[in-house]
Amino acid sequence: MNDDHLLKGKKILVVDDEPDILAVLQELLDICEIVTAATFEEAKTLLESQNFDIAILDIMGVDGYGLLKIATAKNIPALMLTAHAFTPDNLVKSIQEGAASYIPKEEITEIAEYLVDVLQAKQEGINPWESWQEKLPASYFERRWGAAWKDNDQNFWDTFQASLISRKKGK
Repeated sequence: MNDDHLLKGKKILVVDDEPDILAVLQELLDICEIVTAATFEEAKTLLESQNFDIAILDIMGVDGYGLLKIATAKNIPALMLTAHAFTPDNLVKSIQEGAASYIPKEEITEIAEYLVDVLQAKQEGINPWESWQEKLPASYFERRWGAAWKDNDQNFWDTFQASLISRKKGK
């Protein structure tokens, strides 16, 4: 990847209650300064006492949404990485609560690309969900959740799509 320079030396908080996920992320992001936490309390203390360029938060087991609130308040972009909470409702909640991205753990090997997208979007002052949508198109979610996966939140998705389109036109 030719955008490694965006990640080199970045301080990233990685929070997950699964030690193997923490180890994999440390290995995949070895050009970054990785700080890990396995509990909500540990991560909360780190978020409140240190500065991070970006955070990777698990949803289940560590109260990822509680941590997302803290990260958002400190203007730290957060990427939600999840396996068990990979649902349409959690995707909507992640967007609404200020996450910069939402990634299924099966995409973990591509984590650097997602982080670069988020950091680039922050640098350029654009919505990080634009590139996310290109990486994980609606067809990906249809395969996982069925063709009607947006139906429960159709108003949200219509508004969300419109906001992305209007931002692109405004460029």
